[in-house]
Amino acid sequence: MPEKILEVRNLKKYFSTKAGPLHAVDDVSFSINEGETLGIVGESGCGKTTLGRCVIRLLESTSGEVVFNGQNILELGRRDLNTARKDMQIVFQDPFSSLNPRRTVYETIAKPLKYHNIIPNAKRIDIEMRVLELMETVGLAERLINTYPHELDGGRRQRIGIARALAVEPKFIVCDEPVSALDVSIQAQILNLLKELQREKGLTFIFITHDLAVVNYFSNDIVVMYLGQAVEKAPAKELFKNPMHPYTKALLSAVLVPKVGANKDRIQLRGELSSPINPKDECRFARRCNYYCSDCDKGTPPLIEAEPGHFVACHCISAGKNTLQANA
Repeated sequence: MPEKILEVRNLKKYFSTKAGPLHAVDDVSFSINEGETLGIVGESGCGKTTLGRCVIRLLESTSGEVVFNGQNILELGRRDLNTARKDMQIVFQDPFSSLNPRRTVYETIAKPLKYHNIIPNAKRIDIEMRVLELMETVGLAERLINTYPHELDGGRRQRIGIARALAVEPKFIVCDEPVSALDVSIQAQILNLLKELQREKGLTFIFITHDLAVVNYFSNDIVVMYLGQAVEKAPAKELFKNPMHPYTKALLSAVLVPKVGANKDRIQLRGELSSPINPKDECRFARRCNYYCSDCDKGTPPLIEAEPGHFVACHCISAGKNTLQANA
């Protein structure tokens, strides 16, 4: 049986506002097996990025647990957290703003090597050789070692970010929309690179994205988020074959079919997003849902296992059977 490398339990992150607490991440739970990828999808503002940053403690969580390699990282002191950070890294969405414009490629990749003392008693030549090795791993030419971010295109910048994350030899990486700012052809190169690195090094990923085609290709399991909550979780193939939650159905109906003349029924969502500030104790998708019924107002629906390995949070679905019927 594959071992769980990460367990997130009832994680919450609230931001204080003048109107009240903003529920950016609200009671999210999931686990990831070592060497696998968990995709997280949802529209802008659903809490995907906040969740990813809370998992590796770039943001302090309001409550919950993040158990990584058997220890709750939310309880670690500064010294222990710095040690744990060698095993947890992140690749940011914007490959330009995530790099220091005053540092060369060498300085950017060498920084974590020096900070975490990855090569004890290393001389400059030892660090330089390791930097060149990492550059080769991610497909960066040796001649670029003394260039600055503004001299490179988006694909090369993102490769620098990946090399920086790999420098400390992590076990787990959060990829926060790592290809959204890149051209389609460059996206394919970066995705194939991440796949290859996962096979070679046994890496575990959280892959945050808007692109459902990308998450289907890259992920073992997928979590669908809506307004800070996980509304569906299933293996990637199962989710695309048999989406259960009305929001997931609407998302998948919007995926373009690469075929001329192909007809596809689009699910049009009505209404507007509810406010994440002081949300009511009800289904947060209810006011936009085509399957709305009176049960939807009876508290927040729990995430139940409707089918083996397929979890969904919907009042209108009983365990083991999809009972959704659209309103007239």
